[in-house]
Amino acid sequence: MTAAIRFENVSKQYRLGEVGTGTLSHDLHRAWAKLRGKPDPFALVGSVNDRAQKGGEYVWALKDISFDVKQGEILGVIGRNGAGKSTLLKLLSRVTAPTAGRIRARGRIASLLEVGTGFHPELTGRENIYLNGAILGMQRPEIARQLDAIIDFSGCAKYIDTPVKRYSSGMMVRLGFAVAAHLECEILVVDEVLAVGDAEFQKRCIAKMQSVSSGAGKTVLFVSHNMGAMANLCTRAVVLDQGALAIVESPQNAIRFYHDSSPLYQSPKDLIALQLDSELKFRSVSLDSSDGSVDKIGFRSKVNLKFEYFLEVEIVGLELAVAIYGVNGNRVFTSERSMCFDHPVSVGLSEATVSIPAETLVPGHYTVELAASVPNSRIVQILKEVFRFEIVDDGYHFSRYKDVDVGCVYVRCDWHEQAGQVS
Repeated sequence: MTAAIRFENVSKQYRLGEVGTGTLSHDLHRAWAKLRGKPDPFALVGSVNDRAQKGGEYVWALKDISFDVKQGEILGVIGRNGAGKSTLLKLLSRVTAPTAGRIRARGRIASLLEVGTGFHPELTGRENIYLNGAILGMQRPEIARQLDAIIDFSGCAKYIDTPVKRYSSGMMVRLGFAVAAHLECEILVVDEVLAVGDAEFQKRCIAKMQSVSSGAGKTVLFVSHNMGAMANLCTRAVVLDQGALAIVESPQNAIRFYHDSSPLYQSPKDLIALQLDSELKFRSVSLDSSDGSVDKIGFRSKVNLKFEYFLEVEIVGLELAVAIYGVNGNRVFTSERSMCFDHPVSVGLSEATVSIPAETLVPGHYTVELAASVPNSRIVQILKEVFRFEIVDDGYHFSRYKDVDVGCVYVRCDWHEQAGQVS
């Protein structure tokens, strides 16, 4: 099958710090070296984009990226924050140019990279459809033919003649995606902006991307932290790590690789830094099992999650909860403190242990979320993906179903049958 997009040793370097005359001087030196066929005079050999490391004047947002995207394929892009996902899409959309390498694309590209891109706040939704469509390369007659379909898909018909400065971010995304999806293009590029929309609109967007890929033969590049959407929508996925290409695999294998390479848990220092300034803070979190494991736990072993928290003042109706999520980002179950205790949460430092019974979670990858809230009132503190662990098959019958979805929770059901003929 013909390659619709080809990345050939693509690299992108940014200079850190303030932009000034030094930056202009460096850019001129770079341009002169490139014109003479010389290497970049400011490139650092072997350097990588390590967000945690201080110092250095330059950073490689992307380094030597090479892969092909087939025509009609939906390719997912996975990676942690700062891995280079958005930079990759901006290079493809020609928002910026690569420092080195080359990108080949066959056909017109429609991009949805940021909320409100291509919109003027003083213009109405209808006027912005024409403006945004023109920016994406649509002719006025082409926009007019698609206008009713764009308005209907966006769900903003009631407010289509209202200035978009009065739109919510969700409405802006609806309108922007509707324009991009109905453009007669060959390549559609969608960044994380769909996360701003509600669940119903996200389903419609995913269905639309599937239809334009299979029906119209469009090529789609999709960036998201929603692993469920990534697994259900994409045909392949790439994983970026600190600006470098880690793997190009099936969505299931790419998601598994991404989780395996993610930190097992947050250190106490990082844990505190991640939290909002509120009356309750989680101090530490750890996990073990009845077989002594801390990350790969046997199916027949109990899972013990321990965490410390500090409550500054008494909060009436405060609830603590632990949620377990599957590899696709779906919540498996939630356990609340009030299920076991009648007395309120104590002020000061406390430790809690939540035990998940053995033979509950089937083999697979899981993440832990900690939350403190006043139900139906406010969220006091919430920490997502604070811990990651894997349930492994320790001799049970799940080994018979390699790479087959058997769900997330094992339920011991009662089976009754009667042999012979039943009248």
